Amino acid sequence: MSSIDWIVLILTLLSIVAYGLYKSKNVKTIDGYILSDRSLPWYTVGLSVMATQASAITFLSAPGLAYTSGMSFAQFYFGLPLAMIVLCITFVPIFHKLKVYTAYEFLEKRFDVKTRVLTAALFLLQRGISTGITIFAPAIILSTILKIDLTLTTIGIGSLVVIYTVYGGTKAVSYTQLLQMSIIFGGLLLAGVLVVHLLPQDIGFKEALHIAGKSGKANAIDFKLDLNNQYTVWTGLIGGFFLQLSYFGTDQSQVGRYLTGSSVKESRLGLLMNGLLKVPMQFCILLIGILVFAYYQYHTPPLFFNEQVIEQLENSNHKQEYENIKQRHEEISQQKTVYINQLTDALKTKEEDKIDQARAELLKFNENDQKLRTELVELIEKNDPNADTNDNNYIFLRFVTDTFPKGLIGLLIAIIFLASMGATASAINSLSSTTVIDIYKRFVKKGAADSHYLKVSRISTFCWGIFTIGIALYSSQLGNLLEAVNILGSLFYGTILGIFLVAFYVKSIGGKAVFWSAVITEVIVIGIWRMDVVAFLWLNLIGCALLILIGFILQYFLGKNNTQIKTV
Repeated sequence: MSSIDWIVLILTLLSIVAYGLYKSKNVKTIDGYILSDRSLPWYTVGLSVMATQASAITFLSAPGLAYTSGMSFAQFYFGLPLAMIVLCITFVPIFHKLKVYTAYEFLEKRFDVKTRVLTAALFLLQRGISTGITIFAPAIILSTILKIDLTLTTIGIGSLVVIYTVYGGTKAVSYTQLLQMSIIFGGLLLAGVLVVHLLPQDIGFKEALHIAGKSGKANAIDFKLDLNNQYTVWTGLIGGFFLQLSYFGTDQSQVGRYLTGSSVKESRLGLLMNGLLKVPMQFCILLIGILVFAYYQYHTPPLFFNEQVIEQLENSNHKQEYENIKQRHEEISQQKTVYINQLTDALKTKEEDKIDQARAELLKFNENDQKLRTELVELIEKNDPNADTNDNNYIFLRFVTDTFPKGLIGLLIAIIFLASMGATASAINSLSSTTVIDIYKRFVKKGAADSHYLKVSRISTFCWGIFTIGIALYSSQLGNLLEAVNILGSLFYGTILGIFLVAFYVKSIGGKAVFWSAVITEVIVIGIWRMDVVAFLWLNLIGCALLILIGFILQYFLGKNNTQIKTV
């Protein structure tokens, strides 16, 4: 990056951190630290909810996913608006009425303490690991740009987030997220405009979409009912609905965001805002990925997007083998130019026979290029068996650094950093809240002064920050980070959601039955995932349904339990 890019990046990051510290300077109580004194307006709640979900993984992996697989991932979010409506009707008023700090406090009131602890532990496990992955994503950026060890950048980025989260708690997180999302929306619009601008002069937005569509990348909708297909309308509407319902309804990193609302109305409006804006935002991010694909139809793309891995290959004994593969790749790209121009002309004249002919030829070239890529990956593994051979997360980053003008590279990199900071800060804050409220305050030291719990919360935040940085150091082998986070969530969210649904709606099932049902369900869900029986999104529905079913069976054999849901 140029000096201008560095100035833009550093000033943007420092201004965000300074703003968060300034807005949270008066945090003196545990209520202010965990829930921002329950005083935030709906738009701050809504943007905070969005920022918590939209990590750097979203802006790194989603364009890369669209580049390689098309728009089908957009269907993942189809169930989100429905989930927001259900939450607004059910979860939000109950949590507000009970005046809880965390979602899991309610479970002890309904069931017993062991069910509360089990659910909190499941949350801490999956959220702690997934937060480490969200720290790793921007560390990739800095490592690629500075060409320094990934370990150093991971520790550096994680430390930056931990500093202001430890100091300001939820108030610092929420106010920084408000500013972060404003910058992110503007930056995404600018990125889309720039990608189209970089296309050949006679190729506009419409032509680029046609080219991507004819290459099989505009597959945003798939109505086939295929349990092994991860991204269809049905997996999004059904599996995605249960995943989003559990994530926003039972995951403290999100529950903690909308509990900061000054009233039930403000929390509801914030969630509805998220439901209305999230799907279009994700669609636009994926759209940028297929526009990048269209760009590389007219320019020679890197055969492998991770520059550090290629540099290692160039400095090895396999350099000549790599050069031979690279030369054949460039020859294919040059030959492909003839047919991409034919496709462009045919699209303008709407001659379907010529469109099909050019498309068929392009598919052949792309298949040959894919074979070369497979050959290159084998060579990379031959040179270093431990090398990261999944470059999906580097596609958009490489495009930005290779093509964007000075200053704008710094802004786009800053946007990815901001997304990571917002999501990571929320997660660490929620991990600390759950640890202090559901474990420390409940079992270690009851009835202590408010100042004591505030001090313990800051210490807990720091410790979870160290833990997540440690997880981030081992995240390089997980492939596409966006899918890794969602798979991890799907392993636990179904079970957690089932516990809450029983708590809210099934008064006949008591604490002992639901506890053992949760244990059995979690073992079965992990087993189904390990055997690769269905696409991972269905695990959310399976986990939820199994817990309720097994709960009924266990309750029948255990006999009627006196632990009933209280009037709320």
